[in-house]
Amino acid sequence: MINNKSAAQSQKSMQVEELKQLYDQDFVLWIERTTEQIRSGEMKNLDWEHLLTEIEDWGREQRNQVESYLIQTVKHLLMYQYWLTEKGNCGQGLADEIDNFRLELEILFQSKTLYNYGASRLDIIYNKAKRSVSKKTGLSLDTFPQVCPYTFAEIIDFDFLPV
Repeated sequence: MINNKSAAQSQKSMQVEELKQLYDQDFVLWIERTTEQIRSGEMKNLDWEHLLTEIEDWGREQRNQVESYLIQTVKHLLMYQYWLTEKGNCGQGLADEIDNFRLELEILFQSKTLYNYGASRLDIIYNKAKRSVSKKTGLSLDTFPQVCPYTFAEIIDFDFLPV
């Protein structure tokens, strides 16, 4: 009886080790096997180390996307408002890009957590966007307000464009 129990435990350990190896060899198959195990309730044999890493990475990736799209939106709002020498040539293109970034944000903001994350990062996002616009346009950083001139609601509002 003890031998059978030890053999079963050894087989379960082997399954976990095989799953860990599969992670490095064929990630898509690792995902398939992992989801099968979860659906069938085989929680003890999961490759928990890699599963937790992937969940954490996925969350980080989602937050990075929110921040990136917000930076791009604010950059384009700033260029639309302050890059007056190019507004005649590029104004419509900038407005179109703003809408594209807002569409991406709308999808991500189906998650209230990501919405709140984006709203909480507005100061950091504005400073990054302002520096980037200054480099791109040659406009001095002093051209732009110290604090973001747009509310979070305006940044994501499809009907808002600064004057």
